[in-house]
Amino acid sequence: MVSADVTTKNRTNEKGQEVILSVSGLKKHFPITSGLIIQRQVGAVKAVDGVSFDVYKGETLGLVGESGCGKSTTGRTVLQLYRPTEGSVVFEGEELTTLKGEEMRKMRKRMQIIFQDPFASLNPRMTVGNIVSEPLVVHNVMQKRERQEYVENLLEKVGLNPFYINRYPHEFSGGQRQRIGIARALALNPSFIVADEPISALDVSIQAQVVNLLEQLQEELNLTYLFIAHDLSMVRHICDRVAVMYLGKIVEIGSTDEVYDNPLHPYTQALLSAVPVPDPNVEEMRQRIILGGDVPSPANPPQGCNFNTRCPVKFDLCYQPPDPELVEMTPGHWVACHRVTV
Repeated sequence: MVSADVTTKNRTNEKGQEVILSVSGLKKHFPITSGLIIQRQVGAVKAVDGVSFDVYKGETLGLVGESGCGKSTTGRTVLQLYRPTEGSVVFEGEELTTLKGEEMRKMRKRMQIIFQDPFASLNPRMTVGNIVSEPLVVHNVMQKRERQEYVENLLEKVGLNPFYINRYPHEFSGGQRQRIGIARALALNPSFIVADEPISALDVSIQAQVVNLLEQLQEELNLTYLFIAHDLSMVRHICDRVAVMYLGKIVEIGSTDEVYDNPLHPYTQALLSAVPVPDPNVEEMRQRIILGGDVPSPANPPQGCNFNTRCPVKFDLCYQPPDPELVEMTPGHWVACHRVTV
C-alpha cells in the first residue's frame, strides 16, 4: 500500500485519478482499565489494528465486514473524531494526525460524515433549518439572510420541500431524516464524505432512493465517498472499489468487479457465498461456505492470522506471527492470506 511519509499530492492510480486520502498503519485501541479508585490499564480493545488504504478522488470505496469488525471506528478515526493510537492519515496533502485546534477545525470543512442512525443523529430540539445551517454558523460562513436561502436550496437538492425548514425531526420519516443528515453533511461543500451505513436503518423501499441520491450528488458535486456497509449487494451497486475488513484488519481490497468475481481471501469467499442470487437455478447449484465458531474478541485477537480460528483452509503458518501482510496479486487487487500469497 503506502508508507506513512508519502503525501497524497500528485499521486495517481492507473486511471489517472488523484489520491485524495491515504491511510497507513492506522490503529485505534480503546484502553481496558481496572480498579475503582486508582485505575490502571490492563489491556486494550484493538478496534482498528493496522489498516492501510488509499481513496481516489471522485470514487466510492466500500468498507465491508460483519458487525464489530471496526468499520465505523475506521471511518471516525480517519475523520479524527477518534484520535488514532498510531498511524498516518493524509488528506489532500495534510497529515491529519498532527493537526490540532484551529488547524483541525478548518480541515473539517473539507470532510464530513453521514451517520448511521437518522433518528439519533438529529437534535430533536432544533428545527431542520437550524440543523442544516449549524455547520455554517460554527464556521462563520455567510450572513443570516443568505443562510436561509442556502439551506432551502440544500433541502431541495436532497429531495425535500424547502418549506419544511421550520419543522422538527419528529415530523419526518426515517428516509426524510437521513436526507436532512445528507443536507447537513453537504452544507460546507466538502470534497470527502464518510457514509457510515447510511441505509441500514431504513426500510428496503427507501434504501434505493437514498443510494440513488448519493450517486446523483456525487456526480453533481464531484464528491468522494468512503461507504461503510454490510449489505454486499448494495456495495456492488454503488462502489468502485471494495475493502473487506475482519477483526480490525483489512484482509482484501480491489476493484468491486475483481473482488466479487474472483475473491481470494477465504473470509471474502464466505461473505459472498451468503449473498442471495436472483436466479433460483444458480442459487440452488452454488455452495454456501458456513464458518464455524464465533468472532474472537478484539481485546484478545488470536496469534498469527486473525481469521485462523474460523478459516476452513488454515495451515501451520497461519498460527505463527507475524500477521499476513497485504500483497498485490494482480494490479490493484490486494490480499492478506498465507494460503494465497505463500
